[in-house]
Amino acid sequence: MKSERIAAIVGVAESDLGVLDGRNVLQLQAQAAKRALDDAGFTKDDVDALFTTANWAHFPQLMLAEYLGIQPKYTGGTNIGGSSFESHVAHALVGIHAGLFDVALITYGSTNRTNRIPSLSNLTLKYEEPFGLPSPIGHYAMAAMRHMHQYGTTSEQLAEIAVATRKWACLNEKAFMREPITIEDVLKSPMMCEPLHLLDCCLITDGGGALVIASAKAAARAKKKPVWILGHAEKVTHNSVTFMPDLTVTAAKDTGKRAMEMAGITHDEIDVVQVYDSFTITVLLTLESLGFCKPGEGGEFVSGQRTAPGGSFPLNTSGGGLSYCHPGMFGIFLLIEAARQLRGECGERQVQDAKIALVNGTGGTLSSTSTLILGRD
Repeated sequence: MKSERIAAIVGVAESDLGVLDGRNVLQLQAQAAKRALDDAGFTKDDVDALFTTANWAHFPQLMLAEYLGIQPKYTGGTNIGGSSFESHVAHALVGIHAGLFDVALITYGSTNRTNRIPSLSNLTLKYEEPFGLPSPIGHYAMAAMRHMHQYGTTSEQLAEIAVATRKWACLNEKAFMREPITIEDVLKSPMMCEPLHLLDCCLITDGGGALVIASAKAAARAKKKPVWILGHAEKVTHNSVTFMPDLTVTAAKDTGKRAMEMAGITHDEIDVVQVYDSFTITVLLTLESLGFCKPGEGGEFVSGQRTAPGGSFPLNTSGGGLSYCHPGMFGIFLLIEAARQLRGECGERQVQDAKIALVNGTGGTLSSTSTLILGRD
């Protein structure tokens, strides 16, 4: 399957985003799905596979299929947190390669801001929460503190990520937060869980997203140019942070290597990178684990606004979960932005002549990663 054009992203879209009082998750998914199908030039009658995930229902695939008025012959409900959607894309490619279906719809929706859903019971949290560890921020704060202790990473270096990401958001009319910020602003924002400040943390918004994945045959009749799925890999290392093998290394160390090997590319060939930014430390750990810099060098790597517009390393060009939107699970929005960058549709924030994108989703509390390599003809 190495670099073979088997399946492609042919449609992408968000629902309305932000603060959406009175809207429910099915409405948001339906709105995003309709827009993504329109983007591809397809209709719901073309869809023969449905992938979604949620923590608001026992049978989200059944509810969504009924709501959309479709009867898919294949469904997928992998839920490994924010990296689920990168895995859905990979699983759709595998299903297409096996001849099980031709067109897959992947959706997500959340009203995390206006209608918070109580956390589902988690038996393993009994080893952490009684001792005062807030979830999930406490887990990421532990990783940040360990990285600082081990490598000398500073809060100023983490703030570089938040500032650069906000600069991208300033170029995205759909972004929730578009006021410029400085490193000083990040450091002066309230301390949420030492060493993470408020502006080190992702947004909490409402919203949904959708992707249309098509076989090479079906992609040939799509309205937009295909964004090919060239490589993929996923891995789960733990659930509770108590069992995380190394607080400074994520499974992207493995998934990034395998995805790039499948695609037959090297780091130098990647034009744009989209990684999960639940917190600034998530970005730092991910860049190191993916091999863009050595362990402990992430702080220096992102310094000097290297990842901002005009920098040498275009990263999270939509504004990311830190400034664009974050409705509970952000992974699907990484894919939407990557596809638009490769199709040259991003206006002021367009990365010039982008041909190859790396997308890495992170789920749980640094628990899972799923990496995709995407490319255009």
